[in-house]
Amino acid sequence: MKSGLSFSFVLKNLWARRLTTTLTVLGMALVVFVFACVLMMTEGLRQTMAGTGAYDNVVLIRKGSQTEVQSSVTREQARLVSILPGLATDSQGNSRTVAESLVLINLPRTGGEGNANVVVRGTSAAGIGMRPQIKLISGRLFEAGASEVIVGEGLTRGRLGIQLGDMLNFGARQWRVVGVFSADRSGFESELHADRDQIMQAFRRQVFSSVVVSLENTGTFSRFDQAVGQQPSLNFDVQRESVFYANQSEKMANFIEILGTSIAMIFSLGAMIGATITMYSSVANRVREIGTLRALGFQRGNILSVFLAEAISLGLIAGLLGIFCAFWMQRLEISTTNVQTFSEVVFKLTMTPAVGVQVLLFSLVMGAVGGLLPAYRASRMEIVDALRNG
Repeated sequence: MKSGLSFSFVLKNLWARRLTTTLTVLGMALVVFVFACVLMMTEGLRQTMAGTGAYDNVVLIRKGSQTEVQSSVTREQARLVSILPGLATDSQGNSRTVAESLVLINLPRTGGEGNANVVVRGTSAAGIGMRPQIKLISGRLFEAGASEVIVGEGLTRGRLGIQLGDMLNFGARQWRVVGVFSADRSGFESELHADRDQIMQAFRRQVFSSVVVSLENTGTFSRFDQAVGQQPSLNFDVQRESVFYANQSEKMANFIEILGTSIAMIFSLGAMIGATITMYSSVANRVREIGTLRALGFQRGNILSVFLAEAISLGLIAGLLGIFCAFWMQRLEISTTNVQTFSEVVFKLTMTPAVGVQVLLFSLVMGAVGGLLPAYRASRMEIVDALRNG
């Protein structure tokens, strides 16, 4: 009984039919590329939203509200929250809290591509100070009492292209863009920030949208949550800020993942059929070779494994090629509407090790499934028939 055939034997056979090998690999790589881009898009959106806010900050919105825009918090409720235990304090001994007002406005996209819903966050210098990831990269902070905004870096690119010094019309006023800020590629980069009181006056708001507090330390979340629950007038959902924003993208991320994966699966059927045809062709052209190998003592299992290894090798090469091409798509930035919050969100496609492994496994499975039937047919050939008909 002979032992198995070497891997170099597999590679030589693929090289001997390099034209069909190349065409099959390209077809499979295209499917892998599409699948990788879908996963990168989902990962990019999740990382953008999950990276929004600080873990030690807590967001309070009215119970049952899906977003900050739908929520309402009275001044008395905001004051009561600020004196609860478990909160960090500033140098003057005051708790680090900020009540914010959020509105959605319509701004025209460049090139006449319609309007985009953009979040305007009415906040304060203290509120911005509670988010260490927000950093001014040009201009200055808005002044209290002035119709000024600062713009997230994501909105300065792509389809909105808001620039420092621009004048924006919303809330029956003109607002000057006085600064641009970055926020570690988080969801804040898709927002405009302005003085809270000016936003509330412009939109005639009597109540806030949410309250954000900084915890004394990570372990005081339960204590603070319990204190909120003990106050009958505080009918709030309490979530860590990073968790809150991660949840804001979950439905859209799931939608992209399901839709994109379904499309990739349909494409993969075509790729697997291509691999099957290539491997059947390989078997048909090597009937005499199969008979000779069997005559030399190689078992059916050896024949099955060598053809299966060829098919999986096709999947491996296609997978690596597809991942290489998809890697460069990280330069692409997408600006679209988050269907959960109905606001514009800007994010980049993101390749992670987990995405790479998932895509490579997908490609290997495509190769294995496509080569299974031809490999089985090759292993079932009788020695005499193979030598006579080859």
